[in-house]
Amino acid sequence: MNSILERNLFFIKEHLGIFKAANNYDIVDPNNQEIIMTCREEKLGFITKLLRFTDYKRMTPFEIEIKTASGEKVLTVKRGISIFLSKVEVLDENDELVGIFKQKLFSIGGKFDVLDPNENFLCTLKGKWTSWDFKFMKDDMEFAHVSKKWAGLGKELFTSADNYMLSIDENVQADNPIRLLILAAVMCIDMVLKE
Repeated sequence: MNSILERNLFFIKEHLGIFKAANNYDIVDPNNQEIIMTCREEKLGFITKLLRFTDYKRMTPFEIEIKTASGEKVLTVKRGISIFLSKVEVLDENDELVGIFKQKLFSIGGKFDVLDPNENFLCTLKGKWTSWDFKFMKDDMEFAHVSKKWAGLGKELFTSADNYMLSIDENVQADNPIRLLILAAVMCIDMVLKE
């Protein structure tokens, strides 16, 4: 696991674009606004690009890579075609499966389970349907919190730009692999739950 994941605060900033098919984000240090990681969807087929501009956008497959600013791969998040519920795989820097996200049926506001490679339950990502407020929870313990940062009313009205602040609880150990899954899940909020 890359040492960059030992941080507790990450600001995720979506790239602006009126006619954009790919999901591209920068992950920024909120203290100095320095880009510390990039999230890019580079392997995007022609048919998928076309479908991204239709009502079938939520069903399209995706494969995004998160890399450090220097180009080291941190993780990959991918999903095949999704008809009803999403099942997303998370791979580490060596392309080994480290976890899975399974979307919950009939969840208000959005919810999916975070599972280990053997599909054992680790925590749940729960959201509120009235706002961009998500928590990673197991029982009564909160591992991390995600909230949307508004970039200004005008920008939000005329683009699909979504920016998030991820705050990982300081009690989550720096070398705990759940940090990798939490960061990957934040990328999925927009692509799986909010599109």
